[in-house]
Amino acid sequence: MTFSILVRDPISGALGGASATGNLGVGGWVLRGDPLAGISASQGKTPSTLWGDDVLTAMREGLDAETAIARVVGADAGRAARQLLVLDHTGAGAAFSGDGNVPATSHLVTENRVVGGNMLANASVVAACLSGFTEGEGPIARRLLRALQSGASAGGDARGMMSAAILVVSTSEPPISWRIDHSASPLTDLGRLIALGEEDGYERWRKTLPTNDWPDR
Repeated sequence: MTFSILVRDPISGALGGASATGNLGVGGWVLRGDPLAGISASQGKTPSTLWGDDVLTAMREGLDAETAIARVVGADAGRAARQLLVLDHTGAGAAFSGDGNVPATSHLVTENRVVGGNMLANASVVAACLSGFTEGEGPIARRLLRALQSGASAGGDARGMMSAAILVVSTSEPPISWRIDHSASPLTDLGRLIALGEEDGYERWRKTLPTNDWPDR
């Protein structure tokens, strides 16, 4: 039903996530982020928005990604129909894919990156999404868009795509949350939104806003 990628920039420490699905409003119910804790993507046949928030709470309490995900997943009797991807603020990742999700379902965890999806057109979508980010250039949001485009080119959601979103959080920059909630071409529309955000006037204004590192701006 959904494929997502979570990444950490090892230089800036920024955390980013991107998701696309054949359903409405993926940005509102999949991606959650806290630059001091980590970033998560909660998805699946019957996804739990509670999972995305609860796993960040666990990491704020000091648990690493793997321990945090085990705590959240283990407490939920409905876990078989859910999928959870997690990356903590150090770049350590973990993932859970319940065996009750619709095939193809898979996930991949590497240093500073976690990718996963369910109800995919084929199992190669996850690897393609990761390769797209790795091969991408420019700001993290641009590379996340490239990841989604690569995943879509490999087949994406088996139903096609209706919505897409990108979330970037950092202690030194204001958050970015771009969402296309309903569109016949959500990745094209997401690219237009990113381009608008890169315009000089908006970017100059965004850099005047307070952040964790610069709260008195």
